[in-house]
Amino acid sequence: MERVVIIGSGNVATSLAHGLARRCDVVQIYSRQLAHAQALADAIGCVDATNDLNKLVPDADAYIIAVRDDAIADVVNATSDNGALWVHTSGSKPIDLFDGHRTRYGVLYPMQSFSRQVVTPLDDVHFFIEANNEDTLADVQSLGELLSCHVVVADSEQRRQLHIAAVFSCNFANHMWTLADELLSASGLSFEAMKPLIRTTVDKLEQLSPAQSQTGPAMRHDSQVIAAHMAMLDGDKRDIYDLLTKSIMNRNSQEENAQ
Repeated sequence: MERVVIIGSGNVATSLAHGLARRCDVVQIYSRQLAHAQALADAIGCVDATNDLNKLVPDADAYIIAVRDDAIADVVNATSDNGALWVHTSGSKPIDLFDGHRTRYGVLYPMQSFSRQVVTPLDDVHFFIEANNEDTLADVQSLGELLSCHVVVADSEQRRQLHIAAVFSCNFANHMWTLADELLSASGLSFEAMKPLIRTTVDKLEQLSPAQSQTGPAMRHDSQVIAAHMAMLDGDKRDIYDLLTKSIMNRNSQEENAQ
């Protein structure tokens, strides 16, 4: 995997481009917006940027489609099979988007949250891979190992479960922090006070399972505190607090009954 083309210039593509540029030759960046392709190419020292899929470098070893999920099929349909390895990076889209369009294809899904503005180190990121046959799987694994030592084989159904788990672990958790920030701001307080708490909560997962590290009034079935909190909230925040409190209490009760 000496020569790689990256199709995309957004959140995932940015960190992949920076990671791969240290280990191989990223020969081209594509984006629908030429300025975005050029900016990413310049950032990693790539000499070729394009906004024309018909002008993709024809002789690269691998082509990584790192665009939004609903645009992957469009890219596949608009490009031709050149015998190279083609992969997409989606957790929720199946491998069969390539069926009938490519002879060597797979998936290279990084389990991480990405933002274009921040280059994310990839060494510790888990990459979940799939391919259309064993020989191609070895090539996808080689590509993944350029980025991380954590490369795991997972089929499309497993990746769908991973993607849902990631939404709970990251997207929903971040939304909880957003709501907490709003509550604190309304009282003239800073979210900075929450950061040590969040770090400690995450750090505990190195030694305990999520279920083992659960604390709080719902875990203690502290009805007076819960009622007081509910009285302070309204709208979505009240509904979310009530739903999650009941979920924690029900799970805790089930575990106690099972013991």
